[in-house]
Amino acid sequence: MKTYRIIILISVFTLIFTGLVQADDWPEWRGPRRDAICKETGLLKEWPEGGPELLMTIEDLGKGFSSPSISKGVIYITSMYDNEEYISAFELDGTPKWKTKYGKAYTKSFPDARSTPTVDGDYVYVISGTGEVVCLDTDGEIKWSVPGYEKFEGKYGAWGVAESPLIVDNKVIYTPCGDKTTVVAMDKMTGETVWMSETLNDQSGYVSPLLVEIGDLKLIVTVTGTYIIGVNADNGNIEWKIVYKDIPEEGKGGDINIPTPVYHDGGIFVTSGYNHTGVMLELSDDGKSAKPVWVNPDLDTHHGGVVLVDGYIYGSNWINNGNGNWLCLDWESGKTMYDTKWHNKGSILAAEGMLYCYEEAKGNLGLVKATPDEFALVSSFRIEKGSAQHWGHPVISDGKLYIRHGDVMMVFDVKAK
Repeated sequence: MKTYRIIILISVFTLIFTGLVQADDWPEWRGPRRDAICKETGLLKEWPEGGPELLMTIEDLGKGFSSPSISKGVIYITSMYDNEEYISAFELDGTPKWKTKYGKAYTKSFPDARSTPTVDGDYVYVISGTGEVVCLDTDGEIKWSVPGYEKFEGKYGAWGVAESPLIVDNKVIYTPCGDKTTVVAMDKMTGETVWMSETLNDQSGYVSPLLVEIGDLKLIVTVTGTYIIGVNADNGNIEWKIVYKDIPEEGKGGDINIPTPVYHDGGIFVTSGYNHTGVMLELSDDGKSAKPVWVNPDLDTHHGGVVLVDGYIYGSNWINNGNGNWLCLDWESGKTMYDTKWHNKGSILAAEGMLYCYEEAKGNLGLVKATPDEFALVSSFRIEKGSAQHWGHPVISDGKLYIRHGDVMMVFDVKAK
């Protein structure tokens, strides 16, 4: 196993140690609200030619499509070495803290580590590509490990498990599916089973679930191979389920569902690639039921996610596995505002009225104004370090942009001077 190679190009990290900078954490998949929106201010609205300043590169990281999580001055990231999955922790200046093996990687197609760590207080949670659910402390010691896929007799599709764990109160949420159950909750301190939902006799998707709070109800929203479901976080009751491929009635798409849904003001937007349609669901006032209110087949996002900014949904669609455009939809009506070719489909992050669009084929990273009028590209550059697909999602914490590409993680300064 290789040791990390860390290249630090500028010493702005000393500001953190003197207490002049207070980092804004990004402790889990798609950020603290799982909406891929960074609420920091004072960020660059235009990048220099060639891109923002590269502060640091960590090389020989190990294979992975996962994104980093940042919490309390520590970077956590998962990787694969020799068909085993590891989680590594780094100081903000790139100094390695520890590395711990936590499970078996999925060894078939695209086996690289997929689960983004979830940091909750003094503990870190991960799920391996073969469905092991693991809790570590922030010193890297495994506190408990549950072979979730085996224990709950799970069933997954051709790409194994790609779920990032969701913490709800004292529970860790995992979606094994199969003939025994669909969604399970484990005690976050012990790994003991708290509840198991009923089975829908389905296979899991590749979705990291979302917590929706409506009234007194905490609702876990996710997408399995067949269904969009809302699960009561207190007791595991499946409050509602909708057959996704039956929307619209002619039915398109299959069982490869990946993006985390987006919630706002009683509405849930669900999208998936492979000619699935984008659909807006309206929750009842008590969250105990849901119904489709509009569909738009234009935005069938593969696995780059979507963001909601000022009443508009932004993301990329699936034309085929190697091609896709960038789109904007109106949240209320579903109307397509624009559908624009820019290199290729990819992942997306929003911050301070700007979109960070990271296309997956060549690694072009664009800074785009979030406006429904057009795909308003302001600046762009290309990520050239690393290998394999550009599938890691961008992360921003304390004015620093983190990009993971294969066995390399780069950190850029995007804070306005």
